[in-house]
Amino acid sequence: MEVKTVETEKNIKLTSAELSQLWASYQNDSGSICVLKHFLKTVEDADIRPILEHALQLSQTHIQKLTSIFTKENYPLPKGFSEDQDLNVNAPRLFTDNYMLQFMKQMAQISLNAYSVSKSLSVRSDIDQFYGQCLAEVNDMDTTVKKILLEKGLYVRSPYIPYPEKIDFVKKQNFLTGWFGERRPLLSLEITNLYANFQRNDLGTATLIGFSQVAKSQKVGQFFIRGKKIASKHNEIFGSILREDNLPVPMTSDTYVTESKISPFSDSLMLFIVTGLIALGIGYYGTSISTSLRRDLTAHYDRFIHEILKYSEDGANILIDNGWLEEPPIASDRDELAKKK
Repeated sequence: MEVKTVETEKNIKLTSAELSQLWASYQNDSGSICVLKHFLKTVEDADIRPILEHALQLSQTHIQKLTSIFTKENYPLPKGFSEDQDLNVNAPRLFTDNYMLQFMKQMAQISLNAYSVSKSLSVRSDIDQFYGQCLAEVNDMDTTVKKILLEKGLYVRSPYIPYPEKIDFVKKQNFLTGWFGERRPLLSLEITNLYANFQRNDLGTATLIGFSQVAKSQKVGQFFIRGKKIASKHNEIFGSILREDNLPVPMTSDTYVTESKISPFSDSLMLFIVTGLIALGIGYYGTSISTSLRRDLTAHYDRFIHEILKYSEDGANILIDNGWLEEPPIASDRDELAKKK
């Protein structure tokens, strides 16, 4: 009996996992092209411009490769975002150079996580190679952005804590308590989560302030203002927890957003960016729950997740009401097919 040991690549269809990652990549890269073109039109710092140019070139190359993959698969090309419909090339500067650099830092870190997941889910060799290349590219980008931030004195390091003289083991259950009695000091990983969440929320707050200034729809603008208040409230709590242990709180920036009232982006693109950031925030808060041992911290994160889940749903409803939410790859509705026999 002949045993088939190797499948020919040309006969292997994309799995649901691969489709989901490729579709999301097309959405993200097409949106990134619009954002980066506005940044390049308005950036002033000569040290930041090459980073933006390289990031734009990478996104454009990704779109070409993704288009080729979808075309060969006879899969409908996603609509995504376009310069014609979603970018106002003549809009004045909405964000400062410092914001652009901090934005690139966060996007590089997010992309490192996203591409590592995409690669791990990809089995077909061409898709695996594509995401392996994406991962290598964004790794270099992350290193470059950190180098520029350090050179400009803009990189905010997480707090230093003393090295222990010897290893030790937890001896009492009150190690886990947090609401009542004396709280133990924060663990290094708990500090890491609090600090990183604070920094992401700070950049998110600036993004929401900028978008709320220029949104054409009043409902969309109000949605952004509501998000700013949520992010600011979360940071107040993160800051108070850090201060309780006499740890430094990251400085918030008042110099991220200009006073422009002219939108460089469509409302649909800005909503896409914000709902994407919300989804990432939910994921980061979930990770924080799983790695925090103090009960007060897990309770805070649990409450925050429920709050932004509701906020995310409201954002999705705005997208749906305006016909802006493109449907991702979806399984067949077998019950509906059975009715049409």
